[in-house]
Amino acid sequence: MAEDVNGAVRDAPRRLVVGISGASGVIYGVRALDALRELGIESHLVVSRAALLTLSQETELTADDLTGRADVTHRLNDVGAAIASGSFRTMGMLIAPCSVRTAGEIATGVTSTLLTRAADVTLKERRPLVLMIRETPLHLGHLRTLTALAETGAVIAPPLPAFYAKPATLAEMVDQSVGRALDVFGLDWTAVKRWEGLRGGPAA
Repeated sequence: MAEDVNGAVRDAPRRLVVGISGASGVIYGVRALDALRELGIESHLVVSRAALLTLSQETELTADDLTGRADVTHRLNDVGAAIASGSFRTMGMLIAPCSVRTAGEIATGVTSTLLTRAADVTLKERRPLVLMIRETPLHLGHLRTLTALAETGAVIAPPLPAFYAKPATLAEMVDQSVGRALDVFGLDWTAVKRWEGLRGGPAA
């Protein structure tokens, strides 16, 4: 089996764990689930209680609408779930959005829910863990937490707009950020607008 530079197996089963924490931006997790379904990737969802509150405040979706987008939904306190074990092979895990509290638990390894346990498992198995951090401004403690996560192997991917893609709607901006996060797992979502170089610039 082929391995990447981190020793992770590239031909892992086509399944991805998606965590949704309570930070603002629950739509990123929603669209990630939509993208995985379009791409034919099996999704395993775990949602924090705060995320369900955010869902009701930021969207018209219900909890059933959210879980209906996933192939498998795991209960937050189900420490015996498949995704709690490293022997359950996946392509990795995306947390979208990722709150600072969630990031802090993962950074310390003191995990209190299945969401953060699954993230810890992803790191120990040397699989990609992508964190779409949603917080600003960041104080020094936040930055140190993110540095610790990056040193452990996590990819810190705040959902920042790509203006070169000339988004016309908020939905396009969301999809661009989600698609770029999925790039880390080698997934090419058609919603992403790729940079193709400068057009109409000065001659060399």
